[in-house]
Amino acid sequence: METALKNTIAFIRPADQAAMEAARARQASLAKPPRSLGQLEEIGIRLAGVTGKVHNQLKKRRIVVLCADNGVCAEGVSATPQSVTLAQTINLTRGMTGASALAHHFGDEIVVVDVGVMSDVPCAAVVNKKVAYGTKNLRHEPAMTRQQALQAMMAGIEQACIAKAEGVDVLGVGEMGIGNTTTSSAVLAALTGASVEAVTGRGGGLLDSAFAVKKQVIREALDKHQPDPNDPIDVLAKVGGFDLCAMCGVFLGAAAERIPVVIDGFISVVAALCAARLCPHVKDFLFPSHASFEVGYSIAVKELGLQPFLLLDMRLGEGSGCPLAFLTMEAACAVMNEMATFAEAAINDDYLEEIRKGDQFTVKEAEK
Repeated sequence: METALKNTIAFIRPADQAAMEAARARQASLAKPPRSLGQLEEIGIRLAGVTGKVHNQLKKRRIVVLCADNGVCAEGVSATPQSVTLAQTINLTRGMTGASALAHHFGDEIVVVDVGVMSDVPCAAVVNKKVAYGTKNLRHEPAMTRQQALQAMMAGIEQACIAKAEGVDVLGVGEMGIGNTTTSSAVLAALTGASVEAVTGRGGGLLDSAFAVKKQVIREALDKHQPDPNDPIDVLAKVGGFDLCAMCGVFLGAAAERIPVVIDGFISVVAALCAARLCPHVKDFLFPSHASFEVGYSIAVKELGLQPFLLLDMRLGEGSGCPLAFLTMEAACAVMNEMATFAEAAINDDYLEEIRKGDQFTVKEAEK
């Protein structure tokens, strides 16, 4: 499976710079002051880099939710019972969770995949790609073997390949797994060298005593297993989760298939960082939805060099930010596709010459 992963990574190419330049030129010709639509302009340009086309539409939108349990829950690191993973895995297929309610409301598809729920899932709508019945307790032993990590990653890559074959225009990546803010914090600390305190939040609402335990568990796991920050697979295997591995796979697969892919919240952004560490070109295909309320999010998104679209104090996960990001990206497409140019609007844009010069100076200063 290591060879299969390397083959996927070998297919990943950077953004199409010629298409981005053409999109940038069109943005400059539209009847508006330079950069007056902010991130909507940049999103449209970045989409061109993904697809190779200036004009894009996001008609078929899909969220892939990867579900798994985490053995570390035995240490009391979550305020939510572990049984909720199974219940919500099923409820995601019924439009009953935050993410699936939003997806159904806006007409987005949702695919729910079991990569490690700790019991059998009695729901035919859930895709069964179970690697094992939950991970091991990372406080005492590695969460999984390297082979299991690769298996979960390949399950994620497969979902991206299926999406491409089925004509999906944009993907979102979500998760369901009680205890996965613990695994995500551990992975983020291992990859970046940031302190446990800097990357660890209260998850679903831990009280002080349990929050202290959570941080101590992460410290002990990192000290005991010594994950290699230069090998994201080693990090995921030792202190991650099956959901994180599979999410990382979706990001890699989307980049290989040249599908724009939306990051949800904290767990999703850590998985995206793992993918980008395996192949830096993955960053060109990533679109962060909202700034998660979880404390480690800002560290991870800064590592990726990306800026989230929305600030809503959300921290639900599940992929709940993806439908909102899809709408923002569709708005960017509408700007690119439907706005009139100065010529079409019969407006002489000579008055903007000095403004454009100043705008170029401002942008250069901001990039320093």
